[in-house]
Amino acid sequence: MQDFLEVIKTRRSVKKYKSDPVPAELIGKIVEAGTYAPSGLNKQSPIILAVTNKEMRDELSRLNMKNDPFHRADPFYGAPVVLVVLADKSVPTYKYDGSLVMENMLLAAHALGLGACWIHRARETFESPEGKAILQKLGIEGDYEGIGNCIVGYPDMTPAEKPRRENRVYNID
Repeated sequence: MQDFLEVIKTRRSVKKYKSDPVPAELIGKIVEAGTYAPSGLNKQSPIILAVTNKEMRDELSRLNMKNDPFHRADPFYGAPVVLVVLADKSVPTYKYDGSLVMENMLLAAHALGLGACWIHRARETFESPEGKAILQKLGIEGDYEGIGNCIVGYPDMTPAEKPRRENRVYNID
């Protein structure tokens, strides 16, 4: 149990990556961890787009950038892998379910020695005509909402540890 708690406590958002490709085996393990996330009524509404194709990765970056308030050149910080989580809006718990998939993948990436970061604006990306066209091209049907982008790669930085804020837990005995 201590090792698992250490993974949780030491995971940080990585915002600079090496261009080295991530082996498919590791990506598969991260995605598998995502598929084991809890979901309301076990509906398993989230789906994952595992994007390693550079052209598609760059297209998703471009679409994400349209809504990036910080106007970064690459909102994916150079990460070579983007794991997009979308969830079926017909399931009442879809946002929570998709968020749990994201967390499982972030923790799995860290446990495997990779860096990862949750990048927002997946909703805006897949609400756009271009995003809808991507899903259609992939044969994905249904009313899906983008929950988040889990970027993954080999870190090219060491994120600083930030202290935990106080007064966040109230014990009721």
